[in-house]
Amino acid sequence: MAQHSLSIIIPAYNEEQTIRKLLDKVCAVSLIEGISKEILVIDDGSSDSTNAIVAEYISSHGAENIQLITQERNQGKGAALRKGIEAATGDFIIIQDADLEYAPEDYNLLLPHLLNGEKAVYGSRFLRKENKHSYQSFYYGGLLVTFFTNLLFRQKLTDEPTCYKAFETNFLKSIPLKCIGFEFCPEVTAKTAKRGVKIKEVPIHYYPRSIEQGKKIKWTDGLDALWTLLKYRLID
Repeated sequence: MAQHSLSIIIPAYNEEQTIRKLLDKVCAVSLIEGISKEILVIDDGSSDSTNAIVAEYISSHGAENIQLITQERNQGKGAALRKGIEAATGDFIIIQDADLEYAPEDYNLLLPHLLNGEKAVYGSRFLRKENKHSYQSFYYGGLLVTFFTNLLFRQKLTDEPTCYKAFETNFLKSIPLKCIGFEFCPEVTAKTAKRGVKIKEVPIHYYPRSIEQGKKIKWTDGLDALWTLLKYRLID
């Protein structure tokens, strides 16, 4: 049986405080079934030392399959993710933020479902009751976005805005994404659902960071998410 591979796409913008530790964690994970890793870091025009740190990390970890893709100017998370999806060569893709809010060991909770033929698997922060959440506005905003996702697209999700979204690569590459910023999540969810796919969820760990620690998403991104969901319900 041919060995499978997982492309881990890491969009990074000014993450010099966490990117090295995050790469350590990603590299340390042993994936189930001997699945190999392709790590794609997309530096989205960082103005700090993120790019230099990743470049140095690659040179000192030659045994790891890590690639650095540099956006010359900051374009947004969605644009960085589209670049990573285009470059990915693995059988499966998972999205990994460059902070330390999510545990790379949890890849192994999502991968069995991809191996069993699921097209899309999300890691839910809400299915693991022990998880804490940083701000009530983000907590309730996430629930609201999830509610509208289920209402508009007949899904049964508990955590639509989760970072850990994993896909069968050919399926994800077949979706014409147009996102620039944080609207990647609602766009890819809407277009996945419109393909007739019921998105599988599994519980994951979550370690939220504060705005002071570099959290970039804002409450207005929740409004953008709702608009994106409605837009792609009405158009292709």
